[in-house]
Parts: sequence; C-alpha cells; structure tokens
Amino acid sequence: MTGVDSIRVGVLAEPYLYEWQVRALTQLKDEPGVDVPLVVTDASSGDAKAESWNVKKRIGFDDVTTFLDVFRREKAWTFVLAARTLARVFGDDQTLWHRHSVDNVDCLSDADHLPCEPRTHEGWNELPADVVARVAEDCDVVVRFGFGLVRGEILTAPEHGVFSFHPADIREYRGMGPPAIFHDGRDRAGSTLQRLDESIDGGEIVAYDEVSLDGCYTLWDVFDRLATVQIRLLADGIDRVRDPTFEPWSVPDDRLGEFYARDTRRTLSFSSRVLAKNLAGRIRRRLERGAATPERIRSKVAVRLQQLKWR
Repeated sequence: MTGVDSIRVGVLAEPYLYEWQVRALTQLKDEPGVDVPLVVTDASSGDAKAESWNVKKRIGFDDVTTFLDVFRREKAWTFVLAARTLARVFGDDQTLWHRHSVDNVDCLSDADHLPCEPRTHEGWNELPADVVARVAEDCDVVVRFGFGLVRGEILTAPEHGVFSFHPADIREYRGMGPPAIFHDGRDRAGSTLQRLDESIDGGEIVAYDEVSLDGCYTLWDVFDRLATVQIRLLADGIDRVRDPTFEPWSVPDDRLGEFYARDTRRTLSFSSRVLAKNLAGRIRRRLERGAATPERIRSKVAVRLQQLKWR
C-alpha cells in the first residue's frame, strides 16, 4: 500500500457502468485516502450502447431481431426479459440500471483508461500479462464490474486481490442469485462482497449485508433493493482492508450454498413462475397505490367541495 491510511483502487469494467456502480464508486472516491488511478475496460465487449440504452420509447424492428437472437440463447427466459422491456416502454423505469460510458463518469475522470481484450476459454477470462503487470504496479486492490468470470494472475496481482459483488448470500444462493431468491419467495436477501478465487461465487467474504424484500413486487425490484446495499457496501469493504489486522473470512465448501446455473432460468417451469409473479406483483402494486386510503378520500372530498363552491 502507499500508506496506512491510503489505498489505490483499480476497476475492471465493461465499456459502460450501471448507475448503481457509478454511485458506489463516487461514494468510495469521496472517502479520505482513496484513489482510483486505473480503469481497465473490456475491449472485446460488443454491448456498448451506454447512454442510448437508457431511453426506451417504443418497440421497433431492432427489438424483434434482438428478441429472436436472445431466444436462441435464453429460451423461455426471453419472455421474462421481453416483459421487462415492455414495462420500460410504458414508464416503469429503473434508474439504477441506466448505463454510463466509462469515459463519461466524473469520478473516473482522473484515472488512466486501459482497454484490453481478455483471452477467453470455456467461459473464463484471463487478462494479458502486460495489463496484469500494470494493475500490480498501480493498484492495491481491484473492483470487478466487468469481464465476466475472471481467473489467472490478475487475482493475485494487487496486494488485496480482486473484489466482486454477488447479489446474494454465497452461503445460500450461488450462481443466479436474485432470480432464484424471487422464484423461491424469500422475504430477505443479502449481497456479498468477496475476494475472488478461481471458483464461482466461492471466494473469501470481505463484507456482507442483507435487507428486507418487503415492497419488492417484481424480480427487478429485488435487483434494485440489492443494488442499494451494494452502493454502500463497496466503501465499507475497501475501508476494512485498509485495516492491517483485517482478514476476509473463507467459507468451507460444505457451507457454500446451492449453485443455481443459468440453464435453470431457461426452463419453462422456472421462467413461467417468475413471469407470473412479476405480473401479479405489478397488478398488486397498482392496486395498492390506487387504494382508497383515508388521505386520498379526504383529498377527493376537498376537491369536490371546492368544485361545488364555484358552481
């Protein structure tokens, strides 16, 4: 490290960051002694629509083409994603998932931006040796917001390793996380900030917190709720590793949660249950928000009396 009270944090990212990730990094950057000197972006990623993705006014021909492409890969889960797109068109926006081009993120304006193309094998990504060397020189710890499954020397290049969020408790739900949690009807969920190793959601736990899912009507509400946890959890986790006595805790293999593979969500039974729960949740939210509460009744009566007064 550069000093007892200072730490250099690198970022692995797609060509864009989600709004919640920008907020997490902004809060982190505001902490005393925190510097973000390097951002490594995945130059092989073709999904770089960034800000243009944030506005959805109508369904066009491109959406139909995308639906067919996604269906070949995601099967029944495509209908869950399509329902979300339709909801966005009708105003059900999720600002925490708006995209921002990495080059446009204010808190990263002073960082060096280094694009690279990882070597990919069987779904795992390894960063080139020159990029790993640069990370080792410039960073004490790295936060992964991109590059998918990462393995190789990058995991040990910075002193404190590579940190990554899993939006669930790895001692209960590994793999998909929120879709499985929502499918199972859990009333609470957590998020894990872990130091990665060459396993899937089996790294050392740096920080963990959980939250009630009360008021989460849809799967996307669950994602939002957990994102708010992660926004504050990043700064907490980085602060912990600045303490020389802190050690992340390992979870024995027999204590790790069940692994929910993505193939599970592509089945008709899983997708149809999530789709039905999303639809029921949207209806329930609309009914509850439009319910005749005493306050609404008094307001309507007042308006009606005012109208009668001027007749």
